[in-house]
Amino acid sequence: MSDDKPKSLSDLKKMIKPLRNVNTELSQNLSRLDKAAVWITDHIGTMGFFLVIFVWTIVWLGWNMFAPQNLRFDPYPAFVLWLFLSNMIQIFLMPLIMIGQNLQGAHSEARAEADFEVNCRAELEVETILLHLENQNKLILQILTRLEKAEISIKSE
Repeated sequence: MSDDKPKSLSDLKKMIKPLRNVNTELSQNLSRLDKAAVWITDHIGTMGFFLVIFVWTIVWLGWNMFAPQNLRFDPYPAFVLWLFLSNMIQIFLMPLIMIGQNLQGAHSEARAEADFEVNCRAELEVETILLHLENQNKLILQILTRLEKAEISIKSE
């Protein structure tokens, strides 16, 4: 607010970069593998996925404990095949989830940066509006002073 003269609208438009859609920019720059990692990260952390794993575990363990002996394929109490498959799922999902979280973190940082740009732009616009209001206030006070002088000179005549 060091300038007494407020900035014009055209000056403001020249100073400010156009807004960008960070979501569109980032989604266009993701490879298919990155999109898959984000999709997996989004869906693994849901109650639906938990329920699928929970039901799968209950069915697997229940079948191998209570089914007829000749139909059991992963005998109780070891459940070696179930442990192996569960560990393989975990081993494959952990890095994918970490990749997806890294991509989501980068996306969050880009959104925060875009928000900061918008806030800076808004601050500049508010400052300009305040300068215009201050300038208008000075003009109104000058007009008021002139009117009062004119009124005094009319009364004195």
